[in-house]
Amino acid sequence: MPRRLNLPDSASVATPDSAGKLFAPSAARNVTPLIDALAPLLPASGQVVEIASGTGQHIVAYAKAFPTLIWQPTEIDASRRASIQAYVDETNLANLRPPQALDATAPGWSQDVSAPDVILLANLLHLISSQEAEVLICEAGKALSPGGHLLMYGPFKRNGELVSEGDQRFDADLRGQDPEIGYKSDVDLADFAATRALLLAQTIEMPANNLLIQFTKS
Repeated sequence: MPRRLNLPDSASVATPDSAGKLFAPSAARNVTPLIDALAPLLPASGQVVEIASGTGQHIVAYAKAFPTLIWQPTEIDASRRASIQAYVDETNLANLRPPQALDATAPGWSQDVSAPDVILLANLLHLISSQEAEVLICEAGKALSPGGHLLMYGPFKRNGELVSEGDQRFDADLRGQDPEIGYKSDVDLADFAATRALLLAQTIEMPANNLLIQFTKS
């Protein structure tokens, strides 16, 4: 994630342990619902690239839950890549790759990944600008193999509207830090994705008023 913000208290906070691993309570809370939601969406085999893998908690859990898939974490931040590597080393899973340095908001990043079957990201789009989100989606469309899936989890506007008081407060806090970031609308993302041959497959309601949005490359 290219921006360095003093995020509000409602944003994710990660703390280190003695082994160099970062731990985010929010990641621990939402990983089980994510695994349950991903189970019917993921292919039986292939490669999954996770964008902005953060602490590494999610992708380790995914690799354990879906052992027939190859999992590739990516992260722009060096300290978080170190945390991911610590998790990789600790688990020693054959289907979990070392973290790759990647800025998914930079044009051209699709050339740095090898036609994955799935690109997955969680809790990122509200922390980047609309222009950066469009770059991410555009490059994901280029990177994915035909018939591949882009899966995006997090808080979103529904049809351009913030649907809860908590969402309104969090979005206002984020925009107070940087007016270019904040919640993105699900319909705006679907419209833009469609111009990049990524068709909306389904939108899944998740706990804490989050969504899991699936696009498929036509």
